Amino acid sequence: MNITVVCDVLGEENNGTVIAAMNLIRFLKKQNHKVTVLCADQSKKGQEGYYVVPNRSFGKLLDKYVAKVGITLPKADDNIIQEAIKDADIIHCMLPFEISMHTLKFARERNIPVTAGFHMQAENLTCYIKLNKWKLANHFVYKFIYKHFYKYVDAIHYPTKFMQDTFESHIKKQTPAFVISNGVHNYVQRRETPKPEELKDKIVILTTGRYAREKSQDTLIKAVKYSKYKDKIQLILGGQGVKEKYYKKLGKKLPIEPIYKFYSRTEIIDVLNYADMYVHPAEMELEGISCIEAIACGKLTIVSDSKLSATRNFAIDQKCIFKKRNPKDLARVIDYWIEHPEEAKEYEKKYLESAISFDQDECMKKMEQMLFDVYKYKKAQDKTEENK
Repeated sequence: MNITVVCDVLGEENNGTVIAAMNLIRFLKKQNHKVTVLCADQSKKGQEGYYVVPNRSFGKLLDKYVAKVGITLPKADDNIIQEAIKDADIIHCMLPFEISMHTLKFARERNIPVTAGFHMQAENLTCYIKLNKWKLANHFVYKFIYKHFYKYVDAIHYPTKFMQDTFESHIKKQTPAFVISNGVHNYVQRRETPKPEELKDKIVILTTGRYAREKSQDTLIKAVKYSKYKDKIQLILGGQGVKEKYYKKLGKKLPIEPIYKFYSRTEIIDVLNYADMYVHPAEMELEGISCIEAIACGKLTIVSDSKLSATRNFAIDQKCIFKKRNPKDLARVIDYWIEHPEEAKEYEKKYLESAISFDQDECMKKMEQMLFDVYKYKKAQDKTEENK
């Protein structure tokens, strides 16, 4: 098939949505589909199969902030969009933003089937204006993106049932849903990886993800301060983002200053394998690929009990869960596992066994099948209309 993938956010693979998009694009190409990518990532300009719209500017100050978050925002160019979809059998949009909305409009005019991913929570937007705790603001976001986008697509890909249930509870409607994990690549696996020499006498605790308000890494930094073993804990924050300065300030209060570093996709797997435990403190998480990667490495994984986070469903049991944004409770859980190393080994085995459902090749095959099914259904519908 000729498939156009529309990416309102694309660039360095440093967040779940970009990773999911690139995994899908690579898999579909490997299956010999013709894949066209519509995006605003200027580094892709001139590359075969990429159609690049301009970046949107909001003024110097806001542009600087957006860049610091690690994304680029697109400005729709209808000529480029129409060129990108002219031969498409089906279109898959990653997010309900500007170029996806314009693409959907043109696709409907041409009767091209459209599927769309659900890779954001309302809180991902409202937290940047500090309205994430205001339920009405989050409800408005869900209603808006349904009314102006998801209402008109032929199918919605949800990475988790949690996200499907959340969205449908807000819009009070059932959607044409496919629940498919984004999965993790088979290079993400358990392997013997010795700690670097300078960390051999330390208890290494890892967390990964954007340094952002909703990821709540500050809770983990504060928790280490309350731990009985704070003099032995080396905290590693794998990532980058707008909260870096604040986190570094917090980290200076610890006996051992945390390591702040953005790791490549392969480097982080080594860190995962030599870490003693992984903590995912996020208050909001649609799926949590970095958490799934820890599980795929058979790492003892601790998550928050936040009702806005899908990762709470990955925990083996309550011993691996702490109260959201509660550093003292997180310290309690961390200390428990430090004091019970044999039990920790048993839980690592359980996590490794649970990782089977996240095999990326299987997940991508399901995504491909979704595209086939929607395309066939749309064509059958068209034939029925013609015969009336």
